[in-house]
Amino acid sequence: MLLVRNIRLPLSCTERQAVQEALRILHLPAAAVRESGIAKISVDARHRKPVLVYTVAITLNDEGAEPAYAGAAPCVAVSKPVRLILPKGEKTLKTRPVVCGLGPAGLFCALLLARQGLRPLVLERGPALEERVKAVKHFSATGELNPNANIQFGEGGAGTFSDGKLTTRIGDELCGFVTETFLQHGAPAEIAIRQKPHVGTDLLRQVIASIRREIEQLGGEVRFDTALTGLTVKNGRLAGIETTEGTLPCEVLVLAVGHSARDTFAMLQKSGLNLTCKPFSVGFRAEHLQTAIEESLYHEAAGHPALPHGEYQLSQQVGGRCVYTFCMCPGGQVVASASEEGGVVTNGMSYHARDGKNANAAVVVSVDGRDFDQDPARAIAFQRQLEQAAYRAGGGGYAAPAKNVPSFLAGQGRLTIGRVQPTYDRGVVAADLGALLPQELAETLRAGLRAYERKIAGYTAPEAILTGLETRTSSPVRLKREENFECTQLAGLYPCGEGAGYAGGIMSAAVDGLRVARAIISRYAPAEG
Repeated sequence: MLLVRNIRLPLSCTERQAVQEALRILHLPAAAVRESGIAKISVDARHRKPVLVYTVAITLNDEGAEPAYAGAAPCVAVSKPVRLILPKGEKTLKTRPVVCGLGPAGLFCALLLARQGLRPLVLERGPALEERVKAVKHFSATGELNPNANIQFGEGGAGTFSDGKLTTRIGDELCGFVTETFLQHGAPAEIAIRQKPHVGTDLLRQVIASIRREIEQLGGEVRFDTALTGLTVKNGRLAGIETTEGTLPCEVLVLAVGHSARDTFAMLQKSGLNLTCKPFSVGFRAEHLQTAIEESLYHEAAGHPALPHGEYQLSQQVGGRCVYTFCMCPGGQVVASASEEGGVVTNGMSYHARDGKNANAAVVVSVDGRDFDQDPARAIAFQRQLEQAAYRAGGGGYAAPAKNVPSFLAGQGRLTIGRVQPTYDRGVVAADLGALLPQELAETLRAGLRAYERKIAGYTAPEAILTGLETRTSSPVRLKREENFECTQLAGLYPCGEGAGYAGGIMSAAVDGLRVARAIISRYAPAEG
């Protein structure tokens, strides 16, 4: 297959015209082509006049002739299909591999294990999606929190109630496997070609449930409402696990518990496993009118039907820290994401249509082990203290503290609701957000926001709103593993995904789950019987 990249066309042009331009570049007649289509599409809005940028895929009738066209222009390359090679292990397992956690990492790990006949047992502390959705809606309406069924815990993990972004900075070929699997299970076809693909929380739920059903159809088993509570070790090797539903023999355990499993982190430390600190970030959710963001990004072209909903990603170095935006949700809402009693946590979510009035994004500042004397317990305690302070500032009932951006910049606690109506589902209360953070972090965030105004006009406009606090950007801890993905300190244990400190987002977590599954498959044969 030939890829013709960087075809730049006006917004008025069609995909057919992009294909025609690719043929012109290649000096190819249409009759020589067996198949053609759009491989990628993005927007370049850097020069105030947005254009569409296409990558076109061309398959010739004579595929053997394709390499000769690679030098037709600098933008032309030959692409070969990626094949997932899975060496077969020889050591027979006595028990099924156990996967703990059914977020993206656990889900894709279990899927690949199931496709290779290893019939994994999956433990998920929360409920299946249908019951989880009910629990989230109940919390949103009443403030009654279920610690095991919320936006952090349950089938699909924390990413289920997000924008469903599949963007990632990793360049692993397994990303293609993840995308293809999503497509097989009902994700919209556009995720294969968009520069910034997203599924949306509404469609993502259906996809996740479908993948889980495939796991079950292939002989895997999923046990919901079952949490990991302990490990049994014999002769320096994992021999069994303790759960809320009893004990189980276990030789291979994939630990994919997500970034909010604080009780599991404590259990691991009590079991003698040493966690280390890893960087994470804290801050707020910033809300603007979606139309205002698009006007700043697209200028006079804002509103053109060929343009995607405007989204941004900003970063600014301030001293030795980075202030950046995270999980930007066009046309989305800010959601109550607590998983512990007495703490307020914010996150962002949007549906596939992204048709809400507001854009929201996390605006956060980095912290790391140096801030906590390299003590993971202190890092987790720091998160919890911030969440509890936000709860008190909101007045209880999981209302969230909020203020206008200019008020935050001035060190005040004023909240005036104008064109931007806050979307946080438990309601907001005017409060001094800066007072909830260490002074250095608050001042660093202020400097970052001022810099953002120079990048996106109106970012610090009077009607813009900050809602706090955002504390669960990623796991604050890491459990060390070897090159074979096995835990450095305990044979048979495989730390995996975001909770273990090896991913950040849906795509990278899913890929890490596949990497761990591949390592297990290359070592072990399925259990007999």
